[in-house]
Amino acid sequence: MEESTRERGNRSRRTAVLAALAMIILAAVAVAWRWPRLPADTSPEAGFARDMATHHDQAAEMAFILRDVTADARLRALTYDIIVTQTAQRGIFMGWLQQWGLRQASPGPRMAWMPPHAHGAHAPATLSAGEGLMPGMASAREMEELRAAPPAEAEVLFLRLMIRHHEGGVQMARALLAQSSNEQVLAMARSIDASQAAEISLMKELLVERGAEPLPSILE
Repeated sequence: MEESTRERGNRSRRTAVLAALAMIILAAVAVAWRWPRLPADTSPEAGFARDMATHHDQAAEMAFILRDVTADARLRALTYDIIVTQTAQRGIFMGWLQQWGLRQASPGPRMAWMPPHAHGAHAPATLSAGEGLMPGMASAREMEELRAAPPAEAEVLFLRLMIRHHEGGVQMARALLAQSSNEQVLAMARSIDASQAAEISLMKELLVERGAEPLPSILE
């Protein structure tokens, strides 16, 4: 029996609809394939955001301590930059965790995302025992010494502690760069690596001007 004009029209419309649906499905699959997956709770990205936020907290605290006692213009400018930059970055880290639907507090031990060999050959013992500090962080005793030191001594101690602190930040940034494919987080890690490496060079110059040397480097 010959197919009617109406039946041919209905079949053509069904074919067109099915073709359109197939294109939509293929497009959705392609987008999903390219769209970055949100970091998981135990991912390097989440660990980096949480631990670097804590790391930045101490850097800002140290900078506030020195800012309040030094009259040196270059040091005051440096402390201002550290306070502003690292406080802003901490806000970004917390925003990421909220965006990813993750807790701001770590579900496990700190630095679990970072391979042990990335801590550096000369990392302080407190990284793995005692206070359980992250790379480059000052101990509670060192923080008290910084608070109690007279201005000239505080300047030297601050520079020594902050150089080591920045070296720890560089370690963490480079460990993230070796593990992540998230472009947003990678861009931040690259920025931290470059900016803190530059500030390390500046702080070493400021130490030389004061006739002092930095603490042993914790970078490999």
